[in-house]
Amino acid sequence: MDTGTHVVMGIALGGLATLDPVVGNDPIMRQTVMVAAIIGSQAPDFDTVLKLRNNAVYIRNHRGITHSLPAILIWPFIIAGGISMLVPETNYLHLWLWTFLAVFLHVFVDIFNAYGTQALRPVTHKWIALGSINIFDPFIFLAHIVGIILWRYGFDPGYTFLFVYFLLILYYIWRLQARKKVIAHAKSLHPNATHVFISPTFRWNQWHLVIRTKEMLYVAESKNHKINFFEQFPFEPIPDDPIINAARKDANLSAFLSFSPTYRWEVERVNDYHEVRFIDLRYRSKGHYPFVAIVQLDDNLQIQSSYTGWVYSEETLKRKLELSTQS
Repeated sequence: MDTGTHVVMGIALGGLATLDPVVGNDPIMRQTVMVAAIIGSQAPDFDTVLKLRNNAVYIRNHRGITHSLPAILIWPFIIAGGISMLVPETNYLHLWLWTFLAVFLHVFVDIFNAYGTQALRPVTHKWIALGSINIFDPFIFLAHIVGIILWRYGFDPGYTFLFVYFLLILYYIWRLQARKKVIAHAKSLHPNATHVFISPTFRWNQWHLVIRTKEMLYVAESKNHKINFFEQFPFEPIPDDPIINAARKDANLSAFLSFSPTYRWEVERVNDYHEVRFIDLRYRSKGHYPFVAIVQLDDNLQIQSSYTGWVYSEETLKRKLELSTQS
């Protein structure tokens, strides 16, 4: 989820924690648990600092080790331990438990995005992405905001957020069922589909789709229970080609391939260099595919420049590749 949603979730957990007598009956515990819940709800995303290095490192590692099974246990020890050192009179066990819930809930809700997480690492490095909730979901965010407002005007925070989370559990179940119906619809139109890649959008009844068969890739959209097909491409596995093999040594392209499950590739001769382009098909927007990886190589197959990330125009991409060359 987005940062704002994780913040309001942390506040909500701080309110929910008042149902715990150890927290609710102690002003110091209420304050420390609130601080711990807010920090814990953000902690797994601290790897966002990797953006300061480059997109390749960020894409390959974001929602990786910081969202893993060991991290879910380690973050609460760090956060609760630090707060306990500053406020020794706090109850460490209950502080740790509520911090753990905040961290766990962060990782759990991220699984429902199309991006997903490596939540079962180190058991498996597979990305778990249920693709039923958008990165920013207005209903989830506003449900928390309403709960916070009701708390502000005198409603009991524990029972208020208990009710909010009961509603959200029903909402998540509904979204999973809606996703299941869209996939079933897609497979009814392409019974020979081997994969259906689905991404939720800002709107409840609109989903991005890529339907893959053994021969073709179909880019489509499900909107108001109707599937509209936009483009189709031959499904061509990456070939054993000298130019592509050289490009795959690049960190940007390697990061792209570690993240994207469905894409098409192109190799072109542009001016005095070879250009290898991989295009993620899941995020079609206004006829454009913004998530790409580009590698430019000279005639000796030496990498001259590369980029991976989100670009919405060829002019922007050109500038980023020029910056890559200069660095």
